[in-house]
Amino acid sequence: MAGRTVYRATFRLFLQPWFRLSRGLTLGVRALVADEAGGVLLVRHGYAPGWILPGGGVERGETAEDALMRELAEEAGIVPLERPRLLGLLANDAQFPGDHIAVFTVGRWRQQPRTASALEIAEQGFFPPDALPEGTTGGTRRRIAEWQTGAPVPDRW
Repeated sequence: MAGRTVYRATFRLFLQPWFRLSRGLTLGVRALVADEAGGVLLVRHGYAPGWILPGGGVERGETAEDALMRELAEEAGIVPLERPRLLGLLANDAQFPGDHIAVFTVGRWRQQPRTASALEIAEQGFFPPDALPEGTTGGTRRRIAEWQTGAPVPDRW
């Protein structure tokens, strides 16, 4: 528990502000992954509140798809068996000026042990879209609804 608190404080106080100051434009990825029963994969980080779609930042030298594959393996042990499909590219200026998020859907996949530490990912699970856990973020709820209904994805998170 103490390790998670230190990790959370370090991330929020030092790493996140450094990323914001050192990069004029940032790109993140998120994945919509469904199980056979139609449940959607969500993760809860140890350093931030709420349930979100798995994903994270695209690092220098990575493509968005490479980052998605890495983040899925780290956070949930998910290995896509076919190329993910881009659902939309959204500006996230309200949360983080200059940030953009590429949202992908993942069709066929397999699961293996995740590679992220327990400090990063506190919990993960598949949840029915009509019974998402308390604390699921608004952006996550909207992306799931758009994916479910086939509604157009907006240009803002």
